[in-house]
Amino acid sequence: MYDVVIADARAPRDGRFIEKIGTYDPNTNPASINLDNDKAFQWLMNGAQPTDTVKAMLSYRGLMLKKHLQIGVIKGALTQEEADKKFEAWLAEKDAKIQGKSDKLAQEKEAARKAKLEAEAKVNAARAEALAAKKAEAEAAAKAEEEATEEAEAEVEASAEEPAAEEGESKE
Repeated sequence: MYDVVIADARAPRDGRFIEKIGTYDPNTNPASINLDNDKAFQWLMNGAQPTDTVKAMLSYRGLMLKKHLQIGVIKGALTQEEADKKFEAWLAEKDAKIQGKSDKLAQEKEAARKAKLEAEAKVNAARAEALAAKKAEAEAAAKAEEEATEEAEAEVEASAEEPAAEEGESKE
């Protein structure tokens, strides 16, 4: 986050400044620019020379256009009302573009969230299927084992009855 300041050209870069007119945060999308437009415009009209970055920010906020229109008013090419109408029209269009970008970013974020939820749901469904298959396999194995145990018990009982039957026949 940066401060936007008015400084004398002879002052060191991080040295004394005349006035702080705003802040700039390039880490947000779109970048956050908080300027005192009136003070910035006043300094521009008094001859302040902005750096390239600050000039881009002032253009983004419309202050360079406002300066251009004001110079036209001073020279008599426009009336103040015409200049104000042009500036207001530009400002409304710019606000619409910014809002459109913010809406687009929000929609993309929502779409990404939904896609992530759908992918997670697919993974969970696959896990549930795998778990159900393992459970069915385990139940089938347990049932087969139970049947094998029952058959073994039946064979043991049958073999136990056979010798008893043989013993009964030999006694007769």
